[in-house]
Amino acid sequence: MKTALTIAGSDSCGGAGIQADIKTMTVNGVYAMSAITALTAQNTTGVTGILESTPEFLAEQLDDVFTDIFPDAVKVGMVSSVPLIEVIAAKLRQYGARHVVVDPVMVATAGSRLLRSDAVDALAQELLPLAEVITPNVPEAELLSGMEIRCAQDMVRAAEKIGKNCGSAVLLKGGHALNDANDYLWREGGGRWFEGRRIDNPNTHGTGCTLSSAIAANLAKGFDLEESVARAKAYISGALAAMLNLGRGRGPMDHAFDIKPEYRKEAGA
Repeated sequence: MKTALTIAGSDSCGGAGIQADIKTMTVNGVYAMSAITALTAQNTTGVTGILESTPEFLAEQLDDVFTDIFPDAVKVGMVSSVPLIEVIAAKLRQYGARHVVVDPVMVATAGSRLLRSDAVDALAQELLPLAEVITPNVPEAELLSGMEIRCAQDMVRAAEKIGKNCGSAVLLKGGHALNDANDYLWREGGGRWFEGRRIDNPNTHGTGCTLSSAIAANLAKGFDLEESVARAKAYISGALAAMLNLGRGRGPMDHAFDIKPEYRKEAGA
């Protein structure tokens, strides 16, 4: 079985972060491992607290994973401070990590800021250049590119600017507010639009974590980048279309929508 490692924060309500990553990787057919950068106290209405891992303990987690079950792909999500970013970058270089997907998590779906302002430069300089692909949404891409994004052509320009600055491919996620669910993939030599299926579902907690984890899982299984993106987008459409409705805010998706029914039966069914 192929393996994937997620390096991210824990989400106590289970819809994003480590929990979403593990669910996504499992359903997409790889063995999931994790290194936790932070504990968060949060639910579908927002984040109420963050307790960071120490750099030393994060390094120990990464050492233990890489020296025992070497991951076929790595997804990096929430990293809120410079010391943690530096540890992750150092360990990815030390072990020669393959198929690194970085989701530059800066703001939670409910609006809470998850990345300290002084960490943006460290993220761009230390971590993003190690990625095979990075997956910013529009607000994150505006921070990384230093430009406003108001239309599809702005997305193209911003993705190219970020990619050339970082030396990695960029999947810039459009989102319903800009152009439905159409995403633009820039890589050296050109770009490609991936059209998404618009799904009228307000419960989008963890969509960014889920998409990047699905991309990492498919890269781990040997699919090329474009096919990995296409498969990940199809998976997230299915998870949204299942119309799970939990919580009082922006609820989670049904990551397990495609698991065999036998193992989802409830008592008395």
